[in-house]
Order: sequence, then structure tokens, then C-alpha cells
Amino acid sequence: MTQAAAPPAALSDPADAHEGHGHHRLDLEQFLPYRLSVLTNRISRGLADIYSERFGISVTEWRVIAVLGRYPGLSANGVAERTAMDKVAVSRAVARLLERALIEREMHDSDRRRSVLELSEAGYAVYDVVVPLALEYQRNVLAPLDEAERATFAAMMAKLEAPLKD
Repeated sequence: MTQAAAPPAALSDPADAHEGHGHHRLDLEQFLPYRLSVLTNRISRGLADIYSERFGISVTEWRVIAVLGRYPGLSANGVAERTAMDKVAVSRAVARLLERALIEREMHDSDRRRSVLELSEAGYAVYDVVVPLALEYQRNVLAPLDEAERATFAAMMAKLEAPLKD
């Protein structure tokens, strides 16, 4: 009588399943784009909870408001470029913000074919409440870092961003 083969030992790391099979291995938890994406999503979600509950705006809508609060008079394409967000997502957010009268659209002074966006009074009311909350949230996120680490982190971010800017 033949003895049944023993079940394979449990793998401690699911990625080990590809060892010896000729596949490339990606340690996703150490892969920079993945780590930054996860961190960004967690940070954004925490901040989104603050303004979505209070004002009923999405992450994309907040980013449009934030950019227009800092750079009034941009086109929707200008907002998309500044935020590195998808143009379709920005266009949808702009449409929702226009519908809610949080932003206004006007024709550009010198180029009548191009429209520019600005926050309305209601948009500035949201902006003026959320900005201090966002800055406080940022302080809390960075709280585990001392002053020197925060400066180093900012410098490292700038260094990594520089070659990616258009």
C-alpha cells in the first residue's frame, strides 16, 4: 500500500510560492510606488473623513477647491495639471462643484474660448474652514517625526518629485 504524500508545508510568505518557478519576484511591501500609494490613500482617507462628513465633498472635489483657493483663475486643465489628477475626474468634480455653486466659471479675459474657474463665496467658506483642519491633520500625521526629520523628509520628497515634473 502506498502512503499518501504529505501536504505541502505552509508557506510563511505567499511570495515564496513563486521561488524556483522562473518568475520575477516583487516584494510589494517594499516597492516604493506601492508604499507611497498605500500611505497616500490612508492619509487622504483620514482627511477626507473630516471634510466629506461636514461638507459632503469628495477627495477630488476638495483638491479642486484647494488648488483654486491657492491659484484662482485656472482652467479645468490647469487644475488637472497642478494636481496630477485625471482630466475626466477633474471635469466631473468641477461639474459637481459648479452645480453646488462652490465654484464659478467665467470666460478668460484674453481668450474667449477658454473658461477659468474660481471659488465662489460659498467655496471660500468651505476652503476657510477646511484649510485649518487640513493643516492640523498634517501636523498630526508628521508628529512622529522631529523637526530635523520633517525637514529631511520634505527635502527628500522634493528631490524625488523634481525629475517627475513636466
